[in-house]
Amino acid sequence: MVRKNIKIDTDICSGCGLCADACHEGAIAIVEGKAKVLREDHCDGLGNCLPVCPAGAISFEERDTAPDDKAAINCPASELHQWPVQLKMVPVHAPYFDNAHVLIAADCTAYACGSFHDRFMKDKITFIGCPKLDDIDYSKKLTEILEKNNVMSITVARMEVPCCGGIEHAVTNAIEQSGKNLPLQVFTLSITGEIQE
Repeated sequence: MVRKNIKIDTDICSGCGLCADACHEGAIAIVEGKAKVLREDHCDGLGNCLPVCPAGAISFEERDTAPDDKAAINCPASELHQWPVQLKMVPVHAPYFDNAHVLIAADCTAYACGSFHDRFMKDKITFIGCPKLDDIDYSKKLTEILEKNNVMSITVARMEVPCCGGIEHAVTNAIEQSGKNLPLQVFTLSITGEIQE
C-alpha cells in the first residue's frame, strides 16, 4: 500500500523542535538534537510540520508501507478519495472539490450501515461531522466551500435521531446562502442501518 510519509533531512535539521510541537499526532520528536520520525503510522499526512521548519528539512514522499503494517492487512477497499474527512478540518478551497459530488455524512452513519462505502461514498468526496459534538458553524463553512469551488451536487447521510437534523439544516442553509442551485439528496438511516422513506 502506498501512502505519504514525512521525510526529515537530518543534515540540515537544526533541532529547533518546532516540527515536533506542530505535530498533533506525536509522530515527530527531537532525538540527540535532531528531529526524528518516531511513528510513521501516526502521521496523518496533513503536513502541519512542513511550514514551521525554518531549515526546510521536512518533505513528504510516497512509498510503500512495510509488509508488516497491520493497518493495511485485511481491510476492504476504501472509497475515500481525500483527506481530511472531518468537516471542521476541511480546507474551504481544495483541488478535489472541482466538479465534485460531495457527501456530507453524520459521524454515526458509517457505523449503522455496513455497506456505507459502497452505498454512499462511491465516486464522492466525503466529509463527516456531528452537529451535537463539533464546536463549529457548519452552515458558514459549507457556504464558503460552495462559493469557492465548483461542487456539482451534495448528498447528505444522517441518522433518524433529532440531533442529526442539524447537519441537514446546515447543508440546506449553505446551498441557499451560496446562491447556487445544487442538486441535494438526503438519506435518513435508522439505527439498524435501514434507509427511512
